[in-house]
Amino acid sequence: MTEQTRMTLGTVLLVLFRILFTGFAVYTTWFIFSNSMEVAAVSSAKSAQVLQSVNGLMTQLGLDKLSSYEIRKLAHFAEFAVLGFWFMCCLRVYTRKYIRHISWPLLLGLVIANVDETIQLYVAGRSSSVSDVWIDFGGVCAGVLAAFCLLLLLGSLLYLMGFGRGRARQPA
Repeated sequence: MTEQTRMTLGTVLLVLFRILFTGFAVYTTWFIFSNSMEVAAVSSAKSAQVLQSVNGLMTQLGLDKLSSYEIRKLAHFAEFAVLGFWFMCCLRVYTRKYIRHISWPLLLGLVIANVDETIQLYVAGRSSSVSDVWIDFGGVCAGVLAAFCLLLLLGSLLYLMGFGRGRARQPA
């Protein structure tokens, strides 16, 4: 493979990953906001279905059952962990200096958590809570950390395979 072909392939992959990761981040944000716009009765019914499924699994594993409150808080955390993961992946495909700019996905996640709770103020039967913002932000932090660790692992593997900066690739 020539250097020109490798550069063209790299550019195409970069654009593809930018589109994919940005799309995933936008979709996850939409998913979070759409869940927040559901009236209390619909949201509670969904939570009850998830609670039943999770508690069935917990029983099979011999673990204590979870409450509706715990399921709802875990859902908040999980949604925002996924969002933080995609934000960190987006950051990486837009800049090589993602460690320097790690505050961007964290700040954006915090803003979305606040908007999410604000939306709930205006939905019938729903309420807003500062503790939910903290749970959401904790999820963002966990997602960013998971993506960061994955990026470090992938970077290390690529370096060891000969694709690192300043190291010539060994001929096959």
